[in-house]
Amino acid sequence: MQRRAVSAGRNTMKTIDEMLHLDLLTQEQHLQISSWIDEAPSPEAILQMPAPLWQAVERASQAMGVNEDLLRPPALDAQGLALSQ
Repeated sequence: MQRRAVSAGRNTMKTIDEMLHLDLLTQEQHLQISSWIDEAPSPEAILQMPAPLWQAVERASQAMGVNEDLLRPPALDAQGLALSQ
């Protein structure tokens, strides 16, 4: 379970870094969110992040279209693409 939390944290950190790069988060927000994620022992602990930080992440996620990407069905022609030669 701990390994899964670390893996989830790494993926989240990449997204948070991208949000900073796109100027969707301030340096201060990025620092606070990153610190919270780094110190969280589990995904459940990450969910306890203060509301203002969650709101910043939600706004940035909307601007990046993160939810739309997660809800988009997979491309039908992508199956086995890496295996064909």
